Amino acid sequence: MSATAHGLEVTNPYTGKVVGVAPRHRAADVDAAVAAARARPRLAPEDRAKVLAAAARAVGERADELARSITAEAGVCLKESAKEVARARGNLEVAAEEAKRVHGEALQVPGTGGKRMAITVREPVGVVGAITPFNRPLNQVVVKVAPAIAAGNGVVVKPSEKTPLTAFLLADLMRDCGLPEGTLAIVTGDPVEVGGALCAAADMVTFTGGIESGRAVARAAAGKRVTLELGGNDPLIVLEDADLDLAAKLAADQGFATAGQSCRGVKRVIAIEGVAEELAARIAERAAAKRWGDPWDPETDVGPLIDEAAAERVAARVEAAVADGAVLVCGGKREGALHAPTVLDRVLRSSELVARETFGPVVPVIRVADDAEAVVVANGTEYGLQAGVVTTRWDRFIRIARSLDVGAVNLMEGPAFDSPHIPFGGVKSSGVGREGIRWAIDEMTSTKTITLPQETPWTSSPS
Repeated sequence: MSATAHGLEVTNPYTGKVVGVAPRHRAADVDAAVAAARARPRLAPEDRAKVLAAAARAVGERADELARSITAEAGVCLKESAKEVARARGNLEVAAEEAKRVHGEALQVPGTGGKRMAITVREPVGVVGAITPFNRPLNQVVVKVAPAIAAGNGVVVKPSEKTPLTAFLLADLMRDCGLPEGTLAIVTGDPVEVGGALCAAADMVTFTGGIESGRAVARAAAGKRVTLELGGNDPLIVLEDADLDLAAKLAADQGFATAGQSCRGVKRVIAIEGVAEELAARIAERAAAKRWGDPWDPETDVGPLIDEAAAERVAARVEAAVADGAVLVCGGKREGALHAPTVLDRVLRSSELVARETFGPVVPVIRVADDAEAVVVANGTEYGLQAGVVTTRWDRFIRIARSLDVGAVNLMEGPAFDSPHIPFGGVKSSGVGREGIRWAIDEMTSTKTITLPQETPWTSSPS
């Protein structure tokens, strides 16, 4: 991304060519967008559901166009872009159903001698400010916009300045599907100016990105409702009784998807010593079969990272891990913004590669002696998003799952497992609040309590 007199140029990470220009909005534009969202026409729940369902159908009908937009601006290979479009459609479909079920409850009020009762209603917070990252230009926007609209809010989205184009496509698509003017707006420009203005003007802020940026958002939105998804250093724990073929598949598929640029992808494989070497070899075999290169080639499995600087950072961490004593099993090559699918064994838990979140196509294997050490290593970073465990022993899994400081633990699955029907979010520095459509709707609504006499001689209003 580069700024010009006319806007922000968006470049393809693989070719370096300009693929589009986004507006360069200022703080005043953000204020105007929030004001328009605040003045939006209010839709009844059934009408919100109709708009969201129509948008889901439209996303399916325009899947190829949307996938190509994702690949153009993010460099994600077409295979992965198609999956992202499908996930976005699924989130919109679920949001359409949940829009019909935003409800409260009736409560008895103890201590009143049975004379009073209470009811609660869920009301929209107003205008949701959504700040989204570069790695999923469509679905990261949808997982915030869909529940916000289902809950009856207006939404102003600031997508990453590196990948804003698909967000504009989505906004146009939703307006074509009947979303009233002003309900959804996209703002782009300087991240500090535009993001800061959005935090100041919106009624609630929902953010996905890095830890430091998330903390800055929390400070800028102090006193308001905030949800933060700040990434993860997600482990796949493999015990000695594990199906190693399954474990290797999970590690390779979830470690290399989206060129490793996924908050819940496999960032660390924590393996019991007795199976670690064979497991590393099996992961390497799958890594070698992954085709990396041109994201426009339908056969490519791993495209470039978001830019060359990101690939250089990954390469530097791999080299440092090897210098610390890790064994490079396969990969390790870099070409511009591309980084080959890479597997390392005997990685020290203190290496920067695994001590911090590494956003790249690298699967590091850390060896441990037993379950207890696996838990210590898994919990040994500031992150706590998701984890996967491969074992046939239910009792061992439950003990490990209860001991892990994460938001979700998946048995016979990797940390990347997701569904719009379940809550998603982390603990520790991985964030605050939960996504997943129903849980995001809860975050984006306020509870109003109404109390009244249990028995009231209701009178009719004059006709």
